[in-house]
Amino acid sequence: MEIIISNDSETPIYEQIKEALKTKILSNELEAGVLLPSIRTLAKDLKCSVITTKNAYTELEKEGYITTIPSKGTYVKNINKNLIKEEQLKKIEKLIEEIVTISKTNNINKKEIIEVLNIYMEDK
Repeated sequence: MEIIISNDSETPIYEQIKEALKTKILSNELEAGVLLPSIRTLAKDLKCSVITTKNAYTELEKEGYITTIPSKGTYVKNINKNLIKEEQLKKIEKLIEEIVTISKTNNINKKEIIEVLNIYMEDK
């Protein structure tokens, strides 16, 4: 499994691992029931601490993406993608509230915000 982490990033390594795995799960690159590498194996492959990979797995388990079965391993859970999408939309709504507040405070109009949004959406 290919996961790219950057030591130069301000994002903690465990979070980079978590987000990379989450992306693979949501895109069906890692399907429900797939056995993930052990914490030790992943740490060795990524050349990072076992604690780092354990933190990534712990976060993913808390968020409902994976499950660990003692003595058997860690597996991708069958997740409700509509529920995940709804959670992401809530996050976007909070960010939009912040954008609106900043734009009103700084006299930035809707057209300018949409222009910036369009630029970012085209890049992705």
